[in-house]
Amino acid sequence: MVVLDSIYGKHIVEGVLEELILSKPVQRLKGIHQGGASYLVNEKWDVTRFDHSLGVMLLIKALGGSLEEQIAGLLHDVSHTAFSHVIDFVLDCKDEDYHEKIYDQVIMESEIPFILKKYGYDCEVIVQSKWELLEQPAPELCADRVDYTLRDMYQYGHITMESVNEFLDHIIIINGRMYLDNIESAEWFVKTYYSEVIDFFMNPLNIYGYDILAKTLKLALAKKLISLDDLLGTDEEVLSLLSFTKDHEVQNLLKRIHGNVKVKEDQLDYDIHRKNKMRLMDPSVIQGTQLVRASSLSEKVKKMGIEAYKKAAKGIYLKVISD
Repeated sequence: MVVLDSIYGKHIVEGVLEELILSKPVQRLKGIHQGGASYLVNEKWDVTRFDHSLGVMLLIKALGGSLEEQIAGLLHDVSHTAFSHVIDFVLDCKDEDYHEKIYDQVIMESEIPFILKKYGYDCEVIVQSKWELLEQPAPELCADRVDYTLRDMYQYGHITMESVNEFLDHIIIINGRMYLDNIESAEWFVKTYYSEVIDFFMNPLNIYGYDILAKTLKLALAKKLISLDDLLGTDEEVLSLLSFTKDHEVQNLLKRIHGNVKVKEDQLDYDIHRKNKMRLMDPSVIQGTQLVRASSLSEKVKKMGIEAYKKAAKGIYLKVISD
């Protein structure tokens, strides 16, 4: 199989990875948008969980990660429900981790264990191992965090491919973890990361879409018009279920989610106030034989972190001008 990725280019994939890519759980991710409700209010915000999962796999490969860790990277998002993190607002999951809570179940009830066994891999080892290139606690770098940041910001025109490649050239691996070899690259990534998690995730239009869709799903679940199992379908499958209900409250909410909505930030006269999970970035940089947090080396990084913390802690106050 030949895959062509917008960030990492052309790659040949075969064997267990090829079969996993073609499996139903991974193919379903083509119908799950990375930004949750974002594509419903701006059709250009259309990166999918499949794009991201493939990208994480390829990034781990490029950084010298094992085939097992590439498998883990490819599979790490298969348990995301329709509309990704919108479900966390529906179920009030403050850590935005509902997909993690159901991960083992989704994997084990799929064809994935059989595919892995066919190629001599133990599914439980893949699922339960701590893969250090794939995931690290914030504020450090990891393949998951790096890929979704670069992918969204490149796709939506905020960074160039030249700057992406320059950043990737400055990643170094120490004891299986990602670090940077100069402070300039750290400053660039921190700025790009906050463009993602503050300017994009907390974009007023994005917040509006999340809020109204979360209310729609919560109401539909409460009225038993849909089930949590239904949310293991694709975005469009769930939208179809909702659109065929005859419930007026659900239909009225659905009609409010479209690309012509007008909203603005207004802390004094607002209709919606929402906070996202706190996401901060302060990667370690190699200095001689020591790893040092970027904020200790750069006043820019320190200031960006303070401002991001303040905005995330306050949340977004939205006034709906027209919906």
